[in-house]
Amino acid sequence: MLVNCAAYEDGKKLTEIQKREIRAYLGRPGCFIWVELKDADAAELAELQDEFDLHELAVEDAHHGHQRPKIEEYGDSVFAVLHTIEVAGEELKVGEVDVFVGRNYVLSARQQTERGFQEVRARCEREPELLRHGSGYVLYALMDAVVDRYFPVLDAVETELEHLEEQIFTGKSPRENIEALYYVKQKLMTLKHAAAPLLDAASRLYGGRVPQVCAGLGEYFRDVYDHLFRLNQSIDTLRDTVTTAIQVNLAMITIGESEVTKRLAAYAALVAVPTMVAGIYGMNFKHMPELSWSFGYPLTLAVMSGIDGYLFYRFRKASWL
Repeated sequence: MLVNCAAYEDGKKLTEIQKREIRAYLGRPGCFIWVELKDADAAELAELQDEFDLHELAVEDAHHGHQRPKIEEYGDSVFAVLHTIEVAGEELKVGEVDVFVGRNYVLSARQQTERGFQEVRARCEREPELLRHGSGYVLYALMDAVVDRYFPVLDAVETELEHLEEQIFTGKSPRENIEALYYVKQKLMTLKHAAAPLLDAASRLYGGRVPQVCAGLGEYFRDVYDHLFRLNQSIDTLRDTVTTAIQVNLAMITIGESEVTKRLAAYAALVAVPTMVAGIYGMNFKHMPELSWSFGYPLTLAVMSGIDGYLFYRFRKASWL
């Protein structure tokens, strides 16, 4: 579906155009076309491939989707794959934005993502001095918007992690804590898979030999790289925190099992003493002390109770009971 199609010249928007008018505006000096698609089918991509002379391999990647984030050069054009991440309830929804950039065109095609880039287009149109850089600046603006949208998602995951850390010591089911921590780790991996590949790709847009369409925009793409670097560091830190939290939770389980074992051992000791005494007097030998003594039975009970009382006192003092 075509979302927007407009022509720009000298940093200013000329007009909204129809797809059939694209070729006419492509021939104008200093003019570039910015087309935005949503959930484009093969026919739409093939039609625009003919208009912009897009490389067939890039079009094939955009059609099939599910590509790893990357930035590739095809002659004088650049093809970028960016992942979008949106919070949907307790889950993360991953989408994809494929961006084709040439000297006089920008084609962005987003898939499985609801939030568009209208604010990016508005931002570019408010900055005519920067938009004079042409299609390369639009590529920067799109990348910057996608990367900036990762930070609120990361903040939400961090908040969830902090809540789970508080629950570790509140007596909640350890199994539930570990499951929740594992889901947080999965979300961080989703963010990592979106951001980490772009880190290396963005570094090639501002240092050394850069694509022609990105020339003169080194400081802007370096800013995107800095954001990605900071994001990746934060993700790695949170992943380490999740690992530590899982280890602490497992340690709490071990401590709990140890407490149960100590209690069972203490109760077993309390039962063992009277069992031993009763076992001795239950051996049925003919000649045994106190068998014929009238105070033998109560004295034996008193001795067993006294020993158990002493053991109970010592176990309570040692926090075993």
